[in-house]
Formats: sequence, structure tokens, C-alpha cells
Amino acid sequence: MTSRTQRLDRFISQNSAYSLSDTHLLLARKRILLDGVVACSIQQKVTRFTHVMLDGQCLQDNKPVYLMLNKPRGVVSATKDSRHTTVLDLVQHPQKNELHIVGRLDFNTTGVVLLTNDGAWSRKLSSPESAITKTYEVTLSQPVTDEYVAVFRQGIYFRYENVTTRPASLDILSDYTCRLSLTEGRYHQVKRMFGFFQNEVLALHRVSVGTLDLQGVETGQSRLLTPAEPGLV
Repeated sequence: MTSRTQRLDRFISQNSAYSLSDTHLLLARKRILLDGVVACSIQQKVTRFTHVMLDGQCLQDNKPVYLMLNKPRGVVSATKDSRHTTVLDLVQHPQKNELHIVGRLDFNTTGVVLLTNDGAWSRKLSSPESAITKTYEVTLSQPVTDEYVAVFRQGIYFRYENVTTRPASLDILSDYTCRLSLTEGRYHQVKRMFGFFQNEVLALHRVSVGTLDLQGVETGQSRLLTPAEPGLV
């Protein structure tokens, strides 16, 4: 979903009986309010979530939705699927059909999935420049050694993309489990990084995205993020 931004005069012409040129007069007479403030220029920007009033009537009153789901195993990170349960099937929200997924998880990967109707927010979280840390708990088929820690910190070369992964933090929890934190989201990245050691990932669980974690959210359940939470203000 895109987060469309328009000039005020274009928005008025598309959402009322007034033309582009009429907007000048509407402004002069202080008949347009943007987020409760009198509009002053035809070039002011109107986003998907700008509250717009004209002559006391509401032209737009969309509310952003930010939601976190604890994805179970065997659920598709998609909004529609003819064969499998999707993450959207698990969400109970009146605007669920407007939501899109921020950072998908594989079919059998569990944990944090974020959904929103705010395209600007999702692009920010997904942008490599934002370097948002994603943390995973990983269960492996073979023991993990200290060599992994050093190699992950250095970065691993992916021949297909001709890139080296960014430094990643690996904490060994037991012989077969560890916690991995990285700031990228390349295709099957975690499995491919452990594949460097020919060590198969048996289970993968995303614990957190940035400072957003699953505390209090049971498997298959979701909750709305509050405006006070990091990244939402």
C-alpha cells in the first residue's frame, strides 16, 4: 500500500465540487482546516492521514493502524492465500483489509510480524538506511561454536547477490540454540548465513523488531501498537 501525498488544491478538486482555481478563494476565506488549523497555501501537503475539513464538513479522516502479531508456524505472510491461513486471517480489526505486512516471515518461521496501513512507516522500517535490528532465536541441527560468532561479526559473502552481509551479533545460548541480531532482511538470510557452515536451521523465531517485542502477546494473537511506542511518534 502506498502513502499518497497530494497538494492541497489537487486534493480539494478531487474530493469536492470545487476546482483547482477555487482553492485560492477557499483559502482566503479560511474555509479549509488541516488537522484543525486553517490552511494557508494551495501547496500544503495532504497525506493519507491528514484530517481535512471544508466548510465544516469532513473530507478525510483516516486513522493510521500499527499492529503486531505473534505469527505461528504454518501461517503464510500474505494478505490472501487460497490454501493456507494468512497472518491477516488471525487479525481482528475493523480495518484489517487495509493493512499490509512490514517484513515477511517464512511459512514455518514464527514470531514478530508488523502490519499497518501507513506506507511511509513501513518503508521507513524496511529501508536499509534505517538499520532496524531484528533479533531471532535459532535452533540448529549441529552444535554452534565460537567460530560462528567471529564470522557473523565479520559478515558472510553471498555469491548470488555479490554482497557481504552486514556485521551481525550472535549469542550462543546452548550447543544447538543461539540468538542472532542483524540489521538486514535479505532473502532467507538467516538460513543462508548458517548454511555457510552447512548447519541446517530447524526452527526460527523472530523475537523483536527494534524495541518492539512480543511481551504479553500469545502465539496467534495480536495487539495494537500505541502512539507512545518507539517509531510511532
